[in-house]
Parts: sequence; C-alpha cells; structure tokens
Amino acid sequence: MWKRLSVIWLAVRGDAKRLWYALGHPESPGWLKAGAAALVLYLVSPIDFIPDVLPVIGVLDDLVIVPLALRWLLARLPAHIRAYAERRAGGVRATDGWTDHTVR
Repeated sequence: MWKRLSVIWLAVRGDAKRLWYALGHPESPGWLKAGAAALVLYLVSPIDFIPDVLPVIGVLDDLVIVPLALRWLLARLPAHIRAYAERRAGGVRATDGWTDHTVR
C-alpha cells in the first residue's frame, strides 16, 4: 500500500498541495471538503475499481482516477480560492507582503 501511495504522490503532489491550501481557506466550500474526504477514503480503501493484486492495471487505475478527481475538484473552485491556493502552493504566505482582499 505504501508503494502505491508513494507512486500516486509523485504524480499529484502539486495538485495535492493546491487542494490542501484550498481546504484551509476560510471560504472553502463544503463540497470541496466532502470531495477531498472521499478521495482520501478511496486511496486508503481496499476496495478499488480494479483490484491492486493485478500487477500493473491495479495501480494504473489509481494513477488515472486520483489525478482526474483532483483536477476536477480544483477546476470547480471559486476563482479567489483557486488564486489563494496557487499562491500558497508557490511558497507565498499571507505574511510575505500580499493580502487576499477577497476574504470577507
């Protein structure tokens, strides 16, 4: 299982960071939190669309489904939350000189 998670992490680490920071935004929508929770449950669940006991195909479905789900969640974010997550994932913090005027 750890090998599977490390391979998936290499494929999605940038999107995962953006999702993490979007979840931390004060105006993060509830559907985003539910979608992220469902994605994590899918990753750690022993139930898959294609079982992992099949040598290549079992991990390949995770390498397709997880990045697509991440991109789908991030694409539906409001613009100001997406911009906030992009800045944070790029290494910029709120104390580094920028302010997010859209936070109410």
